[in-house]
Amino acid sequence: MPSQRAQSLQVAQCAGAFARAGAATTLLHARRRDTPRQAAEALLDLYGVPAGARPGIEDVACLDWIDCVPRSLQFLPARLQEYSFAAAAVRRVRALSPDTRIYTRESEIAGRLAGRPGLFLEIHRVPGHAVRRAALLRAVEAGAGVVAISGGVAEDLAELGVPEDRVRIEHDGFQPERFAGLPTREEARAALGLEAEAPIVVYFGGLLRWKGVDVLVEAARRLAGVQVVIAGGMEADVAALRRGAEGVQGVRIDGFQEPGRASLYLAAGDVTVVPNRAEPAISARYTSPLKVFEAMAVGLPMVVSDLPSLREVLTEEQAAFVPAEDPAALASALESLLADEELRAAMRGALLSAAPLHTWDARATRLLDWMEAAA
Repeated sequence: MPSQRAQSLQVAQCAGAFARAGAATTLLHARRRDTPRQAAEALLDLYGVPAGARPGIEDVACLDWIDCVPRSLQFLPARLQEYSFAAAAVRRVRALSPDTRIYTRESEIAGRLAGRPGLFLEIHRVPGHAVRRAALLRAVEAGAGVVAISGGVAEDLAELGVPEDRVRIEHDGFQPERFAGLPTREEARAALGLEAEAPIVVYFGGLLRWKGVDVLVEAARRLAGVQVVIAGGMEADVAALRRGAEGVQGVRIDGFQEPGRASLYLAAGDVTVVPNRAEPAISARYTSPLKVFEAMAVGLPMVVSDLPSLREVLTEEQAAFVPAEDPAALASALESLLADEELRAAMRGALLSAAPLHTWDARATRLLDWMEAAA
């Protein structure tokens, strides 16, 4: 932390919400060689964690040579990084009083702490690797509570034999303060150098292949007079997308943006898109996209892939669903929604009505109540 991946935003916001809910919280994260070390306050400011009750932050040593090899060869160094971080974090945790609750996203950490009271594991995907799966099952069998980020994760955990009463489903969320005091549509467009009156489709998020942003680019080939603005992603993914978008009129790719600029992009748009692919499982069944809840926070109408992971958190009153990986269908849905101001207004109202259930604070309160009951 910080990083160009959404997971660091999610971790910071979760920790901040626990602290605001009254739980004295310390966040442990891996110390990476290529990441500048920042003071806790600066790091929390970067991710829009509100002032007031805030978590402490400590970086923990790990074996870190992932970025010394090409992405195709990163499996082994990534595992070494995870396992070495887990070992160091566990040593830190074992020095704490036994009534301290441990909440982690790392199955390796949970496995090493199996049997410790007050252990909770948040799962974003069911691990396929045998070692990681064994660590998960060892922790659960020894009493750990499990938070599944989606219903798809919960279903696959059940297939592994994880008892249903050990699992709590909690999707991701958003921080209202990050989207308070939004600029007007005109102000946001002026700040971003966008046309004041053009129909604008925005995408703010990661560019991993399963997120389907290349499908949005292909849809843009079929859109006349529409500006498609894409912001986010790591450098290599941004470069690849720009190569794929060469010659496509109306597509602007801005690259990685600091998290605080999400509200500016969303305020500038008429519609946003979540074009996930139908494969792999993380896309179709596991993901709980931050971009969905951020669009919900500002009431920005959405066109999304018709997948279980998105049907879980959105209704047809809140978003237009289209077949995944179908650029023609995506373009048609965007044209229809951009042309229907009344429908967009209705979607906006439905999204804003649902938003309070999906704040990080509401999520943290539910989780703390559940953890108290589980303990």
